[in-house]
Amino acid sequence: MITSYTDYMVEQTTKILAIDSPTGFTSHAAEYVMNEYRKLGFEPQLTNKGGILVCVSEGKTNDGILLEAHMDTLGAMVCDINRSGGLVLTPLGGMNPNNAEAENCRVYTRDGKVYTGTFQMKNASIHVNDKYNTTSRSYDAMEVILDEIVEKKEDVLALGILPGDIVCFDPRTVVTESGYIKSRFLDDKLSVGILLGYAKYLKENHVVTERKIYQHITVFEEVGHGGSASVPADVTEVLSVDMGCVGDGLGCKETQVSICAKDSGGPYHYDVVTALVQAARAANLDFAVDVYPHYGSDAEATLRAGHDCRHGLIGSGVYASHGYERSHVKGVENTFGLLKAYLG
Repeated sequence: MITSYTDYMVEQTTKILAIDSPTGFTSHAAEYVMNEYRKLGFEPQLTNKGGILVCVSEGKTNDGILLEAHMDTLGAMVCDINRSGGLVLTPLGGMNPNNAEAENCRVYTRDGKVYTGTFQMKNASIHVNDKYNTTSRSYDAMEVILDEIVEKKEDVLALGILPGDIVCFDPRTVVTESGYIKSRFLDDKLSVGILLGYAKYLKENHVVTERKIYQHITVFEEVGHGGSASVPADVTEVLSVDMGCVGDGLGCKETQVSICAKDSGGPYHYDVVTALVQAARAANLDFAVDVYPHYGSDAEATLRAGHDCRHGLIGSGVYASHGYERSHVKGVENTFGLLKAYLG
């Protein structure tokens, strides 16, 4: 059974990754995900902020749980056009210029035009620039070179490009035969695919869970307030399904599901973390419990907004976070398995 759901989750992840959706520019991705929920037989609602709220199980009790994953990603915005026609950018979320150098991108104008280009350091030819190796990669030192014949600022303005236009970076999604999933923005579109897979599992198998289960596909997570609103009144617990960190000092691997005990915002609810660990053990899942040094989640945004809820965080292990990220189908399966074991 898990293979068919794995295929579906990976397929949905790949399709969502192909839809540009940096924070603040998520309507196209939301439209796709809304339609996918409808195909599964659910009735999703579009929130005022642009996220998606859907009840996937009525449950037997009023002790509701809200599963959160975000479809907004990192990206950039045009903040200026220099005299030679290069676009100066400001980041949307934590898009690090060191990770984005020489990446292909798309520029979306307010009147619906889309232009392509490449994000490069200024004077990018190593045969010309004797400071190429010593120049710090920063947004001040970099620009988007458009795939248009432009020689000055006025040429760019004539195309209809203005400050405030959205710049989206190529995800470069690859799924290998060995099961690795490589792409920008697995944070957190991989989890959106997993939540769709869990919703599909509940619907197709007529699963009646103990608790009422909602899913909230949030936006604006990358700037800190994705999960701050749209929490149903009967929700007593929020579980963020986001990437699990992989790196030095952490136990999680890309093939595992990570259970976060604490991140930079503080500890997650002790009883929730304990119950997640117990569920993972009972289901013989491959998991790790970790403390993330630099991390914040939708669940924390929910609590900071004043909602009286318990909170937790899980996710498939992801390497090279906020860069060219990598996970594995086994990590997807273990995360899916933990949702089943924890919720039914």
